[in-house]
Amino acid sequence: MEPRIVILGGGFAAIAAAHALERALRPSEASITLISRENFSLFTPMLPEVSSGALDVRHIVTPVRSQLRRTRFILGDINAIDVAEQTVRFMHTLRGDDDTVCYDQLMLALGSTTSTFGLPGVAEHVFALKTLEDAGILRNRLMWLLELADSTGEDAERRALLTIVVVGGGFTGVETAGELVELFRSVRGFYPNIRGDDITIMLVEGGSVLLPGLPRKMGAYSARDLQRRGVEAVLGRQVESADARGLTLAGGRRIETRTIVWSAGVQPSPFLKAADLPHGKHGAVLVNSDLSVVGRPGIWAVGDCASIPDGSGGTFPATAQHAIREGPVAAGNIVATLRGQPTRPFRYFALGMMASLGAHKAVAQLPGNRVLTGFPAWFLWRTYYLSRLPGLDRKLRVAFDWTLELLFPRDIAELRVYSRRARSSAAEDAGLQPRDGLSG
Repeated sequence: MEPRIVILGGGFAAIAAAHALERALRPSEASITLISRENFSLFTPMLPEVSSGALDVRHIVTPVRSQLRRTRFILGDINAIDVAEQTVRFMHTLRGDDDTVCYDQLMLALGSTTSTFGLPGVAEHVFALKTLEDAGILRNRLMWLLELADSTGEDAERRALLTIVVVGGGFTGVETAGELVELFRSVRGFYPNIRGDDITIMLVEGGSVLLPGLPRKMGAYSARDLQRRGVEAVLGRQVESADARGLTLAGGRRIETRTIVWSAGVQPSPFLKAADLPHGKHGAVLVNSDLSVVGRPGIWAVGDCASIPDGSGGTFPATAQHAIREGPVAAGNIVATLRGQPTRPFRYFALGMMASLGAHKAVAQLPGNRVLTGFPAWFLWRTYYLSRLPGLDRKLRVAFDWTLELLFPRDIAELRVYSRRARSSAAEDAGLQPRDGLSG
């Protein structure tokens, strides 16, 4: 029998690995199977623009089957990995029945989910921004808030409804805050009973600067630009708890709000905690420099779910640009293993990091630790990410959405199109309570 290669996951690393395997393997040299709970891959860097209505929800997803040719695709939820028997148990997402696949080489690319750090009330009362369902639910929530605020006669309640708190000053938090400013600026004219000073957008970051881990100039510019456009940046304050009426910060500061967007941290897929695998910090799977799992021959891990040594005592960051490179290296090492050849370590030096701030502004870290800000950085951000979108049709759709955004206000239609199962699955993975965007 030909060797069986099984990939678990459907994100950047998984798709990149499947592509590389299809190119490297000779016909009938090995079979490739990819199992994912979604039949599409999601371009996560553009999620904040989906939540604010700048991009259509379907334009940042690409069907898995359209991206792969030789790979067998299975739509399923992973239940368990049996390392001794070399099997993966899963449930067919649509049929609901259980099944099993056997593997000779297994690649784990299950990504990450939202982490709430066990803080009181956070899991029950925040909105995440990690999945397509999250973005759609948050967008509906924002439309619901505007409709409700326009119809209420109580000033205090209207201000609480229109106070949006974004927790986490990393890429997602900064980009979300910028997009929220643009959303409310674009659509406020449709709501005659809402004044400009009724709307408050706050960005809470536990560290002393936005975009921690990057050059301070990037964080300082982001804070100045967002504050100039009306965002209140609260730095150096940790979240203590959340409830249905607001948020409490360390030191006792209370923020009355009905909507908290949580982007303060991620954790590897919770499913991996129960697997017979070595785990490192925050539950990530420990791997060797060649991306093979420590002490588990035939198993490899890439992307957000893996703790990958960088050769200097640390680990590589869990970013999309690393995942896209890790997948092909792991695929090449799988092929080398099947052919009895030596594997090679993963080595990569980041090209830089970028964050969009909205209003045609962005910040970018370039090679050599140079920093670009303002319109040039925004143009670079859009050009780079548009080039990384898979498929010419998606590139054209997103470019068209961006063009329309320049000419017309953003759409305020509230579309309740997400199934209860999808909402519950996304929330359960993130350690949150299922939310529909309308209550609480």
